[in-house]
Amino acid sequence: MNLFKLAYRNLGRNRTRSLLSALAVAVGMSLMLLMAAVLEGEMKGALQNSIRLQSGHIQVRPESYEEGQVSLKWEDLIAEPNQLVEKISSLPQVTVATPRLVASGILTLSDESKGVQVVGIEPESDANQPFRDGVLAGEFLRADDREGILIGKVLADKLSLNVGDRVNLLVTTSGGDVDEQLFTIRGIYTTRTPAYDESTVFMPLAKAQTFTVTENHASTIFVLLRDDEQAEPVAQALQSSNYQVLTWREQNALIVQFEDFGNAYMMILYLIVLGITATVVTNTLVMAVFERTREIGILAAIGMKGRGIMAQFLAEAALLATGGVIGGLIIGGALVAYFTIYGFYVGDFGISGLLFEERIYAHLTPGNALNLTVLTYIITLIASLYPARLAARMEPVEALHGAGA
Repeated sequence: MNLFKLAYRNLGRNRTRSLLSALAVAVGMSLMLLMAAVLEGEMKGALQNSIRLQSGHIQVRPESYEEGQVSLKWEDLIAEPNQLVEKISSLPQVTVATPRLVASGILTLSDESKGVQVVGIEPESDANQPFRDGVLAGEFLRADDREGILIGKVLADKLSLNVGDRVNLLVTTSGGDVDEQLFTIRGIYTTRTPAYDESTVFMPLAKAQTFTVTENHASTIFVLLRDDEQAEPVAQALQSSNYQVLTWREQNALIVQFEDFGNAYMMILYLIVLGITATVVTNTLVMAVFERTREIGILAAIGMKGRGIMAQFLAEAALLATGGVIGGLIIGGALVAYFTIYGFYVGDFGISGLLFEERIYAHLTPGNALNLTVLTYIITLIASLYPARLAARMEPVEALHGAGA
């Protein structure tokens, strides 16, 4: 305690410099907290978007399914999907299971055209709640609608489409032929995910099956569970030689890889920020060493060991680190809290395969906060080693002589 009391008094000799050093640590830590929260929020948002919009917690696919394949051949589809849906829905972990049919199409209007993914859905299914809640204009689809489609706002804006407009849609049927039909835009939706909204067109499953000549067949069974962690046991219960059962982890491997890359990139940024912070702390303590050369010489002359002098400067660094970390937690916590509520607009990332929202919301985990706190503390103490050793290695005579000169 005496050591820290003395360290506190020494730091108070030049309060402005000490406060600026602690502030540098605080700003550095707050920036790292914000960066970590943004990355975590970005990846969490992309994963949740993928689960609720695209992958589900589980998908049951035909045995011949290949990643990235959109095929309407009979052997690449699930026959009698409603029977399988009933079986899956009977499991207690399942909240909803619904068949979906996916086909590649081209939407044309006058001389403009756009490649889209046509998804046939059962409109009344709870799995479609994100699209139902996201309707901005018009109305959601009805199961008996044979001429209506639902398009995303991004696509509508690019082609200047409105509710009630008629567009031509071309698809390749199960027999390999190309069929086209005029459809009426019943509604315009948004999921706040530009890449998805631009490329996905919905129509009732019954109509999609008729249009693509795939009656009573589906591309996949989309399954949502009560808990993310129940995916593995449910997948094991559904295993069959006739189907592939894919969990959300297997379907979103790209997001996991992207997160790993992002974490590695962030570590480089963390080190840059901490390097700048460490330079400020080192400069502060080196200046303190030269200002107190005579004092250090006297302490050494009366018998204080080098490790005692070194401990004195390390204690000062520890106090700077403590003040900086507390300040960083306050400043960084306030920034994270703000962006957790309001987020910030980033628009369309333009990265295929990842469903980033146009607005990112920060999400700071206790683990990230603890890790960055410890890292900041350690780097600050390491930065103090050079000035502490510099002070400890001073010879008493030379220190007194240098101070006198």
